[in-house]
Amino acid sequence: MEQLLRIGIISSPHGIRGEVKVFPTTDDVQRFKELKQVLLATESDLESGENKKEIQAEQKKGIELEIEGVKFFKQFVILKFKRIDDRNQVESYRGKDLLITRDQAVALEEGEYFIADLIGMEVRSDQGEVLGILSDVLQTGANDVYMVKREGKKDLLIPAIKQCILRTDLAENCMIVHLLDGLLDL
Repeated sequence: MEQLLRIGIISSPHGIRGEVKVFPTTDDVQRFKELKQVLLATESDLESGENKKEIQAEQKKGIELEIEGVKFFKQFVILKFKRIDDRNQVESYRGKDLLITRDQAVALEEGEYFIADLIGMEVRSDQGEVLGILSDVLQTGANDVYMVKREGKKDLLIPAIKQCILRTDLAENCMIVHLLDGLLDL
């Protein structure tokens, strides 16, 4: 099973020549300039479940679209695809995810992770207590915040800072955290 990563969501057609407005879901919007092609997610590509940040396709991996042009407008990326020259051709793409394969993803620095790799990870305290499962990553202005779903308790919010996140082990699918005073009380 090949893993796909979502890099944007088509918001709407842009103009009359087949361009689309894309809301980027990647930290580096300039990466769109380097992409030659993307995959347009089809309904059969979407993994069932709450989190669709990482999409695993078992069958066809969507519609391959070659990128012909990239522009930026406010918080959006404007994409022009080859062989699509009409607004009506892209109207049905509204709300669809744009995906890339892992080999197209940007190289990460040491200590950086794709959000899709963190979701579903078991979170344990540095005291050995299983706290829950990382269910979401909230991207704030200062730092990310990890949302940990706990059984029978309120979700736990942990700031993604070095003082709190001690170790992240993708192979073991586990994160070790230090809970600062008061975090359990929130």
